[in-house]
Amino acid sequence: MSFAGFDRSEYPGGAVMRWLRANTNLVFCGFYLSPAPSHNDPSWMNADDADLDGWGFTPVYVGAQTAGPGSHNVTAAQGKIDGADACKLMDAAGFDKGCFVYLDLENPDPVHQSAYVAAWIDAVVAGGYGPGVYTSFLDAKAIAALRPGVRIWDFHVQTVQQHHVSVVRGVFPAPDPAASGYSSAAIWQHDDAALIACAAAPSGTLLVDLNSATTADPSSP
Repeated sequence: MSFAGFDRSEYPGGAVMRWLRANTNLVFCGFYLSPAPSHNDPSWMNADDADLDGWGFTPVYVGAQTAGPGSHNVTAAQGKIDGADACKLMDAAGFDKGCFVYLDLENPDPVHQSAYVAAWIDAVVAGGYGPGVYTSFLDAKAIAALRPGVRIWDFHVQTVQQHHVSVVRGVFPAPDPAASGYSSAAIWQHDDAALIACAAAPSGTLLVDLNSATTADPSSP
């Protein structure tokens, strides 16, 4: 059995979170830790805990990247620093020790990023949390081979252009992550830049990425 979830870098607000929980089958959401090397929006960190009741989470740490905006320092030394920073942010957000946190690799490059990623994973483990990595399905095997036990959240989407997604009675698809292109994936981001109906959103629609996972709370040990 798989479970449906979503992520978006900006917190959508308590009214939206409550509406989605009551009117859809979405059960987990991305939780963006901030400030991180490539993400400075603190809105998820400032969310009211009461509005997040009942949700599972994929805590996201947007680390150093090899391209695009944000930090480009992908050395092993920086990976150790950033892994320890991710643990501090998990503490600040109130996650229990043992929960998993996911390093977001927006432009995965295992050849040039592997030392950084491996050091980040080691620092997260040393800090008492579980390591996960968000990466392309094409690079998931190489990333997973860096350290045993790392959870993979992979992306394999048809388009990155905004598009409307319609569902019946709020039931979003939850495809098996094993069908993502990497058979050992724990989470699959199967749709990107999806506009979904949400009566609580100011425009009546909400821009999200859609995910499925093998558990209703991908942060759980």
